[in-house]
Amino acid sequence: MPTAFVTGASGFIGGHVAIQLLQRGWRVRALRRGPVFQRRLPADPIDWRQGDLKDFDQVYRAMAGCEAVFHVAADYRLWARNPNEIYANNVTGTANVLEAALQHGVRRTVYTSSVGALGLNPDGTPADEGTPVRLEDMVGHYKRSKFLAERKAEEFFRRGLPLVIVNPSTPVGPGDHKPTPTGRIIVDFLNGRMPAYLDTGLNIVHVSDVAHGHLAALEKGRIGEKYILGNENLTLSQIFSLLQRITKIPAPRLRLPHRPVLYLSYLSELIARLTGTEPLIPPEGVKMAHRYMFFKADKAISELGLPQTPASVALEDAVRWYRENCYVKR
Repeated sequence: MPTAFVTGASGFIGGHVAIQLLQRGWRVRALRRGPVFQRRLPADPIDWRQGDLKDFDQVYRAMAGCEAVFHVAADYRLWARNPNEIYANNVTGTANVLEAALQHGVRRTVYTSSVGALGLNPDGTPADEGTPVRLEDMVGHYKRSKFLAERKAEEFFRRGLPLVIVNPSTPVGPGDHKPTPTGRIIVDFLNGRMPAYLDTGLNIVHVSDVAHGHLAALEKGRIGEKYILGNENLTLSQIFSLLQRITKIPAPRLRLPHRPVLYLSYLSELIARLTGTEPLIPPEGVKMAHRYMFFKADKAISELGLPQTPASVALEDAVRWYRENCYVKR
């Protein structure tokens, strides 16, 4: 029985990757810094190892004897009091995992990047893996860190690491316990805290399809290639319409202009720096919302057999999970 090393297994995407590996007969060894969230993960089958991605020796020791590596962990924050933490986790952490994989001679490594590290078309049409992109195009520290981490991954491929890169779009579904920024939008909607919205667009994909895409990348992905793991391109208004259909909660009708909200976000950030709390409106989130994050996953569908569960099902599964796990006020 082969062993897969998984970072981020206590998180959203990584948890689903770990579960699907176990279901397919893999042993799973997972890295964690602290206590593990157990609502979705079976406690016994996973071999948990204590360690920090920023510590190469810890990562190297934890990975010993593994045939495959899934580097899923990421510092997904749109604001941090010290942005250097985001770069340390996403760039240095990625370099450490891939260096350990190279030195151990693992059979294949799947690196989880993000569509946030890819280019966007100026006319708003869906982008793909080959759409031109520059560091200057990246909005905010999270996107910049993922862009730089993806460049690191490409360096390791050139050094001989058997590597496949996957770029998930916006995963939705059960197990988003943190929750992610997108998950917060859904939770706020369910709790009646979404009176208005910004005009933006996202590519929605079921998190279980994203996990399936990871395992398919291990088995069928071409070395050195990248694959967008996505599905439906929807405006935020369309997402709220689907949520209204699922929950019978009225969708917000007021669309806010970007510029006043951006000014308000700067004030929110100033208050956050004074109080040490996360801003209610992160400026990076507002800036990202200025452009539609539309993508096409044709390559992953044709080469990896990426499933295409409807966005309505992904949102319905997410709503059910948030309600069952007490994210919604009764």
